[in-house]
Amino acid sequence: AKDYELRQYETAKWVSTVIRGETQKEAMRQGFWKLFHYIQGKNEKEMKIDMTVPVTCLVKSGCTDFKISFFVPFEHQDCPPQPTDSDVFIEERKAAALFVRSFGGFASPEKYAEEAEALARTLRNRGQSFHEDFFYTAGYDSPFKLFNRHNEVWYFKK
Repeated sequence: AKDYELRQYETAKWVSTVIRGETQKEAMRQGFWKLFHYIQGKNEKEMKIDMTVPVTCLVKSGCTDFKISFFVPFEHQDCPPQPTDSDVFIEERKAAALFVRSFGGFASPEKYAEEAEALARTLRNRGQSFHEDFFYTAGYDSPFKLFNRHNEVWYFKK
């Protein structure tokens, strides 16, 4: 469709942390740094790991817990080094079909929520079945990139 796409993602490992009771913006900041320390060597192998994109954030309706995640690079998918920070964990996300809406600019939590609502409205209007109680935000750019930024919101297809 012109305003969203349906993507199939394979099973993959992500390194994640859950930040509780903060605003989404603050959770993203805290979560990003916890995960950044992991890829900078705060892991059992003291191994530096390349930064990957996207950085995702799981947003659940009416909940102030946010799960921030980095994709584990392909060369470490089979055996990612274990985190040494007890708040950081490796998770395996099962293969899934996702409805994706892309947008540019600097994405705030409000902008992500607005885009997620627009995607949900479109999916409902088209009779698509999806998990409405949560969505993921996905950011692809460093904060230093000023132009041609790429952001997404994801809903899981039922």
